[in-house]
Amino acid sequence: MKLLGEKLVAFRDTEGRIGMIDEFCAHRGVSLWFGRNEECGLRCPYHGWKYDVNGHCVDLPSEAEQTGMRARIKLKSYPTIEQGGVIWVYMGPPELKPAPPALEWTLVPAQNRFASKRLQECNYLQAIEGGIDSSHVSFLHSGALNRDPLFKEVRRANTYNLSDRMPHFEVVEYEGGLLIGARRKADNDRWYWRITPFIMPWNTLIPPRAGHPIGGHAWVPIDDENCWAWSINYHPKRALTAPELKAMKDGLGIHVKYVPGTFIPLANKTNDYLMDRSTQKSGANYSGVEGIAMQDASLQESMGPIQDRTKENLCSTDNGIIMMRRLLLKAGKDNRDGKPLPGLKPDAQRVRSCAIELPRDVKFKDGAWDGMFRPLDTDPVTV
Repeated sequence: MKLLGEKLVAFRDTEGRIGMIDEFCAHRGVSLWFGRNEECGLRCPYHGWKYDVNGHCVDLPSEAEQTGMRARIKLKSYPTIEQGGVIWVYMGPPELKPAPPALEWTLVPAQNRFASKRLQECNYLQAIEGGIDSSHVSFLHSGALNRDPLFKEVRRANTYNLSDRMPHFEVVEYEGGLLIGARRKADNDRWYWRITPFIMPWNTLIPPRAGHPIGGHAWVPIDDENCWAWSINYHPKRALTAPELKAMKDGLGIHVKYVPGTFIPLANKTNDYLMDRSTQKSGANYSGVEGIAMQDASLQESMGPIQDRTKENLCSTDNGIIMMRRLLLKAGKDNRDGKPLPGLKPDAQRVRSCAIELPRDVKFKDGAWDGMFRPLDTDPVTV
């Protein structure tokens, strides 16, 4: 696999330990993806050099042990943990290693969550920018809200989304990143707020709809022009139902169907995302691309591998994107200067998305605070 521009190989040894090490054998550069997983190590099939989960060469058949050569051979390795059904890798300096993640979906029981990942062929940032942009829902996903089983049958919320296409955005900084509130007109002279947390550096949470699970994403850079798009659904208090799990496994909601044997979406740029112009024309599917995940990904990838932001014309509904970029630029400078980064402390990660109706004279940061910072094992605040 490739993470942050580095080619790595992941394996679980015969004692269950996880290794995340340099992909290439230190002998003559053979990819260890071809390696034999045997007796607590990964053995290169070319000349038998063998490595443990920490990258140490534990067997070098072509060199006598007395020479000391084996002891000097070590591949780069990174520490890993398993949490929330996902393997997490720490790739920074050992002395700055943070606490394990405390994102809520990683802490709920296994039956309460579902996670998938897919390849997205664009820079991670333009994918995140779609994740914090609540205004596009009224257009791009308008045909899916009342059809997708993980979004439909939510009369009030979907009506608000579809009837008010000019949301007002308010953005509040908090210790983990940003709380991005999108406000639309609601019944009884109230506001309908959808609050999307952006948790540094690449996590977002989708506001829930009625009794449906909370959704979330993590966009992890593979390199400058590709990223892993992780998609998560979870419920803080109950197990996911059989119909919900079936829909997720079938690639509905924010998940996708795959090219068999890969993490590549079945609808991708090589086949024009299986776009159906007839459904686009009729209005049955606003974009012509099926599935909420690929509706987003198709447009984000259409910007090119790295969007040329010098050609943009931003408006008021882009306030969350503007503030996120500023936050990331500041974090990059702080990281260079050795200052602590937001989003890595467990307390800062324990935030929820929420959807709420509030009186028009109440700011979302006041009226929705309890919905965003609730204890574990409590129901989401949702409309």
